[in-house]
Amino acid sequence: MAYKSLLTVLTDPKVSDATMAQLVALAEAQDAHAEALCLGVDRTQTGYYYAGANAMILQETLERASAEAEATLAYAKEKLGLSDVRWSVEDGVAQIADLGRHVAYRARFSDLVVLPLPYGEDRGAEAEPIVEAALFEGRAPVLVVPDKNVAKGSFPNVLVAWNESVEAMAAIRKAMPFLMAAEQVRIVVIDPPQHGPERSDPGGLLSQMLSRHGVNCEIDVLSKTMPRISDILNRHATDTSADLIVMGAYGHSRFREAILGGATRNMLEQAKVPIFMAH
Repeated sequence: MAYKSLLTVLTDPKVSDATMAQLVALAEAQDAHAEALCLGVDRTQTGYYYAGANAMILQETLERASAEAEATLAYAKEKLGLSDVRWSVEDGVAQIADLGRHVAYRARFSDLVVLPLPYGEDRGAEAEPIVEAALFEGRAPVLVVPDKNVAKGSFPNVLVAWNESVEAMAAIRKAMPFLMAAEQVRIVVIDPPQHGPERSDPGGLLSQMLSRHGVNCEIDVLSKTMPRISDILNRHATDTSADLIVMGAYGHSRFREAILGGATRNMLEQAKVPIFMAH
């Protein structure tokens, strides 16, 4: 299997260069079609304005969102037009409360969605719901790309975060094209449970499954020497020169992750290499 339909959702050209470069690199390597959905986002909530102002403000915000969509469309055409890949672009306007529906519909028909980090400087309020809509409503795997990422068509050294969860296995299955093409895959297990089914051989069955697909695996069992799992994963990714991290997304509810934090959110806030996620 290869990723033949690649999608990105653009709302702000200022934070999209690394994402577009990665999209093109993957499309070239996978002989895939690259698609860019360029959205102008109406970020207002007109119910908060005084009576009689809604129509005027709505018109102004829609005009602003339409202008943003046109500028983003021109940006996407310029970037994709410089490549030799098959591509298409489409623009539109969406209110932020309804953004997820548009993203999910397009993600549903994509093999992989390539998006910028949802957290960081110059990120609009729409960045996080776009990632979540692709993962949850679109049921598509998402490749999240850091701003300073160097685009690659393949990832020679892949780190797989394994905690025996359904989410982690979903990500691993959907990342198989990358895993099979990698030179080295490290299965990282952090503080395996002492009484779990894999207590005597953490990661062993996963390694066996992947090796039957020709994946060259190693198992790294790490102690939780830092407060957050994300810190350990990021440090290990740096120590092993990983090109990609594969992990399950949102093992807890999204509300709990947003309020209390969690491995998914923390990883997305600190990522230095692309992160492949699925739920």
